[in-house]
Amino acid sequence: MPAPLDHLRLMELALEQARRAAALGEVPIGALVVRREDGQVLAAAHNRRELDQDPTAHAEILALREAARRLGSWRLEGCALVVTLEPCPMCAGALVNARIEELVYGADDPKAGAVRTLYALCEDARLNHRLEVTSGVLADACAAELRAFFATLRSQGKK
Repeated sequence: MPAPLDHLRLMELALEQARRAAALGEVPIGALVVRREDGQVLAAAHNRRELDQDPTAHAEILALREAARRLGSWRLEGCALVVTLEPCPMCAGALVNARIEELVYGADDPKAGAVRTLYALCEDARLNHRLEVTSGVLADACAAELRAFFATLRSQGKK
C-alpha cells in the first residue's frame, strides 16, 4: 500500500493554480491530478471558461484531460484529483467516468456542490464507480480566495 498523499502540500499547489486563475480574471479554482503511489503531479490546471469561452473549461476537466493525455488513457485508475472547491455535477460526473480513485477538495460549494453538499455523485452506489472523498483540506484558505475574487468583482460593479 502506498503512503498516503500529502493533502496539505497538494492543496497548496492547487491554491497556486487558483491564484493564477484570479490573476487572469477567472474564478479562482485550481486542480491537480496526482498519481497515488508516489504523489507525482501529472497535471495542474485552473479555470479557463472566460479565456477559452468554453463552458466545460473548469479546472477539474482541464486537469483530467491533461492527465489522460500524459498517461495515454482515459482511465485514471491509481490517480487522485485535488481541487480547491467541491466539484459541480459536470466535474463530479467526469471524476466517476475517469475512474479517479480519490478526490481531495477544499471548500464546500453550497450552490453547485455535487460531491457532498447538494448531491453525492462520487459515492453513489447506483453508479459504476465510486471514489474516496476527503473534504475540508485548507477549506478556509480556499474559500478566502473565492471571497476575495468576488468582492473585487462587486467593487468594480461586475457580477
